[in-house]
Amino acid sequence: MKVVIVILWIFCSLLFLFQAGCEQSHIVSEPATTTTFAPAKVHILPLTEFTHVSDAEEQQKIKIYISMLDSFGSQIKTPGIFRLELYEYVQRSAEPKGKRVAIWPDIDLTEPAANNKYWMNFLRAYEFNYPFEPKGDKSYMLQVTCLRPDGRRLYAEFTLKNVK
Repeated sequence: MKVVIVILWIFCSLLFLFQAGCEQSHIVSEPATTTTFAPAKVHILPLTEFTHVSDAEEQQKIKIYISMLDSFGSQIKTPGIFRLELYEYVQRSAEPKGKRVAIWPDIDLTEPAANNKYWMNFLRAYEFNYPFEPKGDKSYMLQVTCLRPDGRRLYAEFTLKNVK
């Protein structure tokens, strides 16, 4: 009689476990978000340089090429407000940014027309041209800050050397 009770108890326990496992889940999965395609990093392209003008009437410029990268490292076009600053480069220092020598007005690229004006589709990057006269063969540190519409700030730094 004890054996029958033990077998019946094991059978009921297993039946209960199998029934509990067959129940449908009521957890609703979250839809995939597009945050992975949002800008995650600012990258200053190595094409960034000082342009040397041979004509004395024209002012020398700095050409700045900026690409925005998503979390996969792909270059993307995105709205944002860009701030560009140029500092003297301090060699052999823990903080290579020295005195600020130039800050240009913020560029608001949140509107499609303004965004398209600076976008270079073949480079998948933004191009900015600013007048700047480098002094001698000095090096400079360029800092780019992008304020995203969601309030996050992304920034990058790039060292430029004036080569004549």
